Amino acid sequence: MNQIKAIVFDAYGTLFDVHTVASRCEQFFPGFGQTISEIWRQKQLEYSWLRSLMGRYENFWHVTEDALGFALKSLGLNANEEVRAAVLEEYLRLKPYPEVPQALQALRHHKLAILSNGTPNMLNAAVTNAGLTDAFSSVISVDEVKSFKPLMGVYQLAPSKLHVRREEILFISSNAWDASGAKVFGFNVCWINRFGKTFEELHVEPDLTITGLDQLIEKL
Repeated sequence: MNQIKAIVFDAYGTLFDVHTVASRCEQFFPGFGQTISEIWRQKQLEYSWLRSLMGRYENFWHVTEDALGFALKSLGLNANEEVRAAVLEEYLRLKPYPEVPQALQALRHHKLAILSNGTPNMLNAAVTNAGLTDAFSSVISVDEVKSFKPLMGVYQLAPSKLHVRREEILFISSNAWDASGAKVFGFNVCWINRFGKTFEELHVEPDLTITGLDQLIEKL
C-alpha cells in the first residue's frame, strides 16, 4: 500500500451494526424482528443503487423509510405511522460493533473520517449516540452530490474534503460491493469480513482483509 495519510470508514455495517434495529422490530412484530431487519437492509441497499441508476435521488432517510415499508408489506405486517416512525428512528441509535470505540482510539494518530450514504442528520446522530464524536475529523455524506456509492464521484468527496490524494487514503468497509467500488476509484482498501462472507467477483481485490477493526492496528 501507499503511505496512508487518512483512514476513511463506511458507516453502516462497518462501524455500526445495522441489525441493532432487529430488537425494536421484534417488540412491535413478535417473531419477525430479524427477518424484518434483513429484508429492510437488503432493500435499503437495492433502492440506493436503483435510484442512482434511474437518476431519481432521494436522501438515505427516505430510502430507508421506503425499504422499511417494503419489508413490512412483503411480510403482510401492518403498522401505523407512529409504529413505523418508532422503528425507523432506531437508525439514529445504531450500536457500534464492540471493538470499534477502542480501535478508533488506537488509530487516532491518523486523520479519521466517515464517508457514508447516510444523511448528515443520520450520521451525526449515530456518531453522537455512540459517543464517537471526537474520533473523526470529518463526517461526509453523499447527500452533497445527490447520489450513492459506488458511483465514482461519491468517493471523490473524501480526497476533496480531506485534502489528500486518493492514493493516500485507506478506505474501510464491510460491504464487499463498497470495497470494490472504492478499489476501482483508486483507494487503498480494507475489507472487514466479520461474518465469513465471499468477496464480490468484480475483478478487484481488497489490499487487506480483516475480521474486526482491532486487527487493523496490527496491520498498520
